Amino acid sequence: MDKELHDKGMKIRREVLGDAYVDKATASPNPFNAPLQELVATYCWGWTWGREEELCRRDRSLINLAMIATLGRNHELKLHTRGALNNGLSREEIREVLLQVGVYAGIPAAVDSFRVVNEAFAEIDAEGAE
Repeated sequence: MDKELHDKGMKIRREVLGDAYVDKATASPNPFNAPLQELVATYCWGWTWGREEELCRRDRSLINLAMIATLGRNHELKLHTRGALNNGLSREEIREVLLQVGVYAGIPAAVDSFRVVNEAFAEIDAEGAE
């Protein structure tokens, strides 16, 4: 493992997804899931998201939302909706991504994605009301 890249990835991961999520995701490492967490932190967040001279975080969030919605990975879509807002996307821009998913990946993908993103927005709004 490249410790510098791993540390960079953890920093970016926390900035995009928030400490609470990252703490929960990494709280109980075991021999089975520890290598996955290392892979995610080092290569997903450190190497890929860390290439900010190529694409900014905002653009990466747009791409992620489209791909994750297309793949129907609803748990990740909810999580990355929060990350996209943290990276400067508006709710209207997220809506436009999901509409484009509907055209290119199918209406069922868009319908599920709108439902999941609405749930994410409701959770975020409820947190702000506390």
